[in-house]
Parts: sequence; structure tokens; C-alpha cells
Amino acid sequence: MRIPPVPCRKDWLLPLLSGVMIGTSYIPFPPWASLFCFVPLWLFWQRQVSLRRVVLGGVLTASVFTLIGFNWVTYLLHEFAHLNWLVAGIGMIAFALLAHLFVPLAGAAWFLGRQAFGWPEPLSIGMLALITTLSEAYSPTLFDWNFGYSWYAAGVPLFHWAEFVGFSGLSAATLLCNWPLLYAWRNRRNRRGGIFLGAVAAAFVLLNLGGLTLARRLPPPDASVSVLLVQGNIGNAEKMAAELGNAYQGSILRRYLELTDQAVKAQARPIDFAIWPETAFPAFLGADIKPSEYQLELAEELRRLELPLITGAYGVDRTSRRLTNALFTLDRNGRLVPPHYAKSVLLAFGEYIPGENLFPGLRDWLPPIGEFARGPGPTTLLKLDGYRIGPQICYESLFPSFTRALADLGAQFIVNATNDSWYGSWQEPYQHLYMTLARSVEFRRPVLRSTNTGISTAALASGNVLALSPVHERWAGVYSIPYRRDPEATFYQAHFYLVPSLLWATLAGALAWGLYLAGRR
Repeated sequence: MRIPPVPCRKDWLLPLLSGVMIGTSYIPFPPWASLFCFVPLWLFWQRQVSLRRVVLGGVLTASVFTLIGFNWVTYLLHEFAHLNWLVAGIGMIAFALLAHLFVPLAGAAWFLGRQAFGWPEPLSIGMLALITTLSEAYSPTLFDWNFGYSWYAAGVPLFHWAEFVGFSGLSAATLLCNWPLLYAWRNRRNRRGGIFLGAVAAAFVLLNLGGLTLARRLPPPDASVSVLLVQGNIGNAEKMAAELGNAYQGSILRRYLELTDQAVKAQARPIDFAIWPETAFPAFLGADIKPSEYQLELAEELRRLELPLITGAYGVDRTSRRLTNALFTLDRNGRLVPPHYAKSVLLAFGEYIPGENLFPGLRDWLPPIGEFARGPGPTTLLKLDGYRIGPQICYESLFPSFTRALADLGAQFIVNATNDSWYGSWQEPYQHLYMTLARSVEFRRPVLRSTNTGISTAALASGNVLALSPVHERWAGVYSIPYRRDPEATFYQAHFYLVPSLLWATLAGALAWGLYLAGRR
């Protein structure tokens, strides 16, 4: 076993460098360092002789890239939790220290394994890459991001391989590419380093050429739909007042009706239906709820425009009598079309309190937090004029298994309604956007996204992203969406657990090989 060199103070620049590389390679930045961003940290870990330094190096890397890539949490704490900027900044620092513990946990697991089994250097480096990849995939985070999405946001053609392995598979491949590039760096003074570097470069080129081929071989669409997306840009103060029934309901509804009316009048061709964002309709909807004056006003306007509508609104769960965050469909006569969809992946500390079932007293400490009922999940499609529409609300789009269930039900396209007004305008809206639209590539179905403050748009089954709405502006746009009436299941959809199974099997094989080598010694 190779004896690590004696660590020195300058070593701490290595995990710092990895943090900067990772943070500046995620959306909205281009993925310039994604293939080698972990190399400095892994070099640091290999030099260490104490678990404490390994863990601290991982915490440093994770904290730095969180502060760079996810600093919108500061704005969230200020806007959503109503904290002043100083307290919100302190909260951001705490979040940076705790948000991505997969990095120090991976380092600790690898270090303890190396100490216990004395892995030889080639196996040790392979285990380092595998453990980091699996830790990234399975550690819970506030925002379920991965390293694959950056390729899509940057338009790098290799993103088309997500049709086979998902963006989680692309993320695993990206992290594993750090493995041969670590070898290339360590052997940079001899021919072996050039071979490793050349192999990664050749594979990158081939994967991109293959991605272009995959995009050209997609079956042509056999139908199209004309959809109006409406973005009301309702401020949080107005929205919260309306939700509490205190004010603004009428003005909010009329803003959406105005934007819808203007867009319809500006179109020479008929629009098949409109989509309003998450909780855009400022009152309750439901078959068992007496129609309010706002519902009657909405129905009258839809009849006049002869326009069906999918809108976010609040409903009521019949069993628990709790609120639901839901999507409702209204036909061109303004009548509700069952079934509606109730959000099932709720926002922690916004729509429910984690652990409240076990500790009911938590609500006494946090009374303003919502107490919503969960929907049954992706178990039904919205019905409208014969279209098979897969519904999802907000960050339900970030879970591939959710969209896979909708695709298995036969959804022709996905409708996502979102309110991102809590997060600022320069990072999170773009991160959330591309992470949502990524489902169009994995399942080769268009994704239509309507938001309160932006970014609203649509992605085709090819992954092509259409015109983006402005951020924090009132806006309405009409999109012509080609689709297939009976889309086929993608390889990723049919073999959803293939990549994680291969990763775990590889880890098990590597551990077994390590035990065999240890036994021989």
C-alpha cells in the first residue's frame, strides 16, 4: 500500500478549489469543470492520515460549492421566512455547512475502508469514485439536483443519452470521469497520463456525436396542440393575503383574465387550452364546493373565449377536510372536468411540518405553517378534449420516478404548474427550469411549464427548449407543441433501476476483490 505523504497547510487549497469548480459548473454556469471538479479534493483525501482532516476537507468543498451554486437560499429565507438579511445570511452559512453532507460522508466511508482493508492504490482510487457517486445519488438534499442537468442546460448534445440512463445516470458518468482524470493528473509526467486524458477526451467526443444521432432518430410527431401559458407575476404579499381570504382575490383573478384575453385576441388560430400556474386561481375549486363569485366570473370568461383551462387552485380533501394544492381542468363552458390532481410531494415547512405526526406539539411552536393533505400521487391523468395530460405541481418535476409513473399511464405530454416567487431571479429559476424540462428527454414527451413569476416555457420530446418567458414580469405566450398520440416507452422508462443496480453491483464486486487481496496478503 502506498504511504500518503505528510499533509501540509497548502493542502487545504485543494478542497477549496474543488468547491469553486463544482459551484461554478452548475446551472446557470456552464459545466466547464464537471469532469474533473472532484480531482483536487480526492488528491487532498489521498494525502491525509486522519479521519478528521478528511471530513473537514469534504465539509469545506461542500460549503464552498453550496455558497456559490445555491446562494438563492438566502433570498428564500428573507422572502419566505421573513428574516432580515443578516439572519438570512447566517441561515445560508448554516445551510452551506449541512446541505451536502454526501461529500464528507463519502470521504469518511472511503478513508475508513482504506484503513480497514488496506486497498492497493488502483482499487483505492476506484472505490473513491464509486463511493462518492453513490453518496451523491442517495443522500437527501433540499433541492434534488445532480451533475447531469448542467449538460442539458448548456445544450451539450450528450444530454440525449438521458433517454437511456436518465440524468442521474449522466451524473454518475460525470462523477466517474473524475476517476481516469485523477490518474491522468497523477501520471502527467509520463505517457500513461496522456493515454488516460486522451481516452476521456475521445469518449466525450463520441458521446456527443452519439447524442446528435439519438436526436435525429426520434420518431416524428403525429399530432400537435396549441397551448397558452400565462404568467401573472403576483407578488408574495398579494398572494399570501389572497390565500388567507383577506384581499386581492378579485384583482389577481382579473390580471390572469386580462392576460388570457389579450393573448387569445392576438392569435389568428384557435388555442386548444390555457395553463395558469400553481394556485393562480385565488379561491377554492372542487366539485363538492359551492361556486364562489370568482369561480362564476372565471366560468363566464371561459365561455366567452371558448377556451378550456388548466389552473392551480386550492381544493379540499374529503377525508381529512384539509386543504390541497391542486390542478383543476375547466372545459370551454367553464365547467369543472373530473378528476382533478392534488399535490403529493409537499413543501417542508411550507405545506407541512416534518415529524408532526410523531410530535403534534410542533404545530404549537410553528402555527403559521400550512397543514395540507397529500394527494394520492401520480395515479391519474387530467382529461380534456381527448388529451392525456400528466399533471405535476412545482418540484414534483424533480423526481424522475414521478414522471415515469405518468408516462406509464400513457401521458402524451406533461403539464407543470409552479410558483418560484420565493427564490429570486438569477439562479434558482434557471436551475428549477432545466431540471423540470429534463423529463422531456428521459421520457420523450413534451413538458409544458407555467409559473407565477418565471420561467414559463415548453420543451419538446427532442429536448429542444422553446422561447423563455421573462422573469418577474407579466407575460403570456402561445406555443405549438408537436407530440405523439401514443408515445413509446423509452429505455430509461422501461429499465429505470438499471444504472443504480450496476453501480451497487460494481461496488460489491470491488469490495469483494479488496477482501480477496487482503486475504492473500
